[in-house]
Amino acid sequence: MKKRQPLFHVVKREQAGPSRQILAYVAAVVLALSVGAVLLTVQGVEPVTFYRQLLTMGIPGSRYPWRSVENFIKLFVPLLITSMALALAFKMRFWNIGGEGQFIMGAFWAGFAAMKLGEILPQPLMVLVMTLCGALGGGLYGVFVAALKVRFDTNETLLTLMLNYVALYFLQYFAETKTEWNFFLDANSARPKFAKFPENSQMLTIPIGPFQLNLSLLAAAVICVLLYIYLNYTKRGYEIAVVGDSPNTARYAGMRVGKIVIRTIFLSAALIGLAGAFQVSSAGVLSTSITNDVGWTGVVVAWLAKLNTVGIVAASLLITVLQFGCQAASTAYPSIDANFANLLQGVILFIVLAADFFTRFKLVPRSRKEAVK
Repeated sequence: MKKRQPLFHVVKREQAGPSRQILAYVAAVVLALSVGAVLLTVQGVEPVTFYRQLLTMGIPGSRYPWRSVENFIKLFVPLLITSMALALAFKMRFWNIGGEGQFIMGAFWAGFAAMKLGEILPQPLMVLVMTLCGALGGGLYGVFVAALKVRFDTNETLLTLMLNYVALYFLQYFAETKTEWNFFLDANSARPKFAKFPENSQMLTIPIGPFQLNLSLLAAAVICVLLYIYLNYTKRGYEIAVVGDSPNTARYAGMRVGKIVIRTIFLSAALIGLAGAFQVSSAGVLSTSITNDVGWTGVVVAWLAKLNTVGIVAASLLITVLQFGCQAASTAYPSIDANFANLLQGVILFIVLAADFFTRFKLVPRSRKEAVK
């Protein structure tokens, strides 16, 4: 029986320059939006008008445009920090899929500090304590998996995935258990309901006219700069790259791989917990939907940006505009669900992955000689 030969061979292209890759990604996004336009047309929605409202996020013509920007920042900051933190772990080939759980634990412990100390400490100190508690809560939740990986070589993908649900059900227990000791709940509500945090626990803002600049945006910008320097200009950043390329090479070079893994994953999970603390402080109340799925979306953003720090900022902006803009645009079109952003996000991801493949490889048809053989 003759062995069947493939019709095409996959051949690696010469390394494409940055401009060519950027052009391919832009073309992929345009193609994805074109697919979305077809779907909108089928539902009787004029695509150009819908996309205009989506991209402008409903700001033009709004009576309170600054509030739209404030709400946009509250969505953008957690996604940006979470994506950066996940990319930190992915660079080391540690597949941290536990962003949701680490985010929840960060939000929970920040909320714990708010409910216990919010009426005692002044606002700046209270916000600082919340961020430290959130970072520590998320960091310890993530480092637990790293320790098991180092000691027993467990599968970090499976463990971090399962711990997402452990964290979610942990939070749901406090959300649904109305007893005297559960200080998270509103005592004046007949049904279980999370109580609002004291005013001193609210995230600090900088007034610019009627606009309130959320301080977490500035903190996120600083984190991005520091992570860029850490990964590209420090010894520890170099160690992460070496361990990611080959743990055996890192051991041969005298690096303590286990220590590097634990340190890096603690930093990654701590940053995600910090994002959770920022989110819950900005919201002023705990919620079982506090993550807004940033743990999952952050994985998409990190891979869209190919783990590049600058690319993550751009991809986070794009995804946040899609999510926030779809919410604004869908109010004018009852036939379009706000989750249309998730559909566009998925289409963009698959087309960008295809574009990335064809910028690095090409399909060569089988020659006649090979066909005869």
